[in-house]
Amino acid sequence: MQINDEIRAKEVRLVGADGEQLGILSLEQAQKAAYDKGLDLVLMAPQAVPPVCRIMDYGKFRFERDKKEKEARKKQQTVEVKEIQLSCRIDTHDFDTKVNHAHRFLAAGNKVKVILRFKGREMSHQDLGREMLARFEEACKEVGTVDKKPTLDGRFMSMMVNPLKPTK
Repeated sequence: MQINDEIRAKEVRLVGADGEQLGILSLEQAQKAAYDKGLDLVLMAPQAVPPVCRIMDYGKFRFERDKKEKEARKKQQTVEVKEIQLSCRIDTHDFDTKVNHAHRFLAAGNKVKVILRFKGREMSHQDLGREMLARFEEACKEVGTVDKKPTLDGRFMSMMVNPLKPTK
């Protein structure tokens, strides 16, 4: 953002410190008006014809802008993708443990990528893998929804589960 002597336009549309329109003035007149008030002349819209400048305290403006950006970053929520690996021949208790892990991840607001690995001749029984992932989906339906249906990628079948939005 250009301020004071950095502005190179011949004439500018001037906006006062309170937001009132002061009209189209030469750059020198606009700078004089800003300096008389002890404030800065800031180029707000350089693409406009003529460019729009505003009289303001630039240091205060920058401080407020940085403060708003910091607040926005603080409120921003990062979503991680957690991964859970299964196999076709997983036992019931192990399956339940994996489901509990998925519940914990989804409750924390993270996405879960469920990967089912086919070993050896299990590749010829992909229907078992689809059934396993359908069982997993059914077990997680109260805390998450399937975003990406099961897809086969080489020896792996995977699906994505998103957390449900919290109801307020």
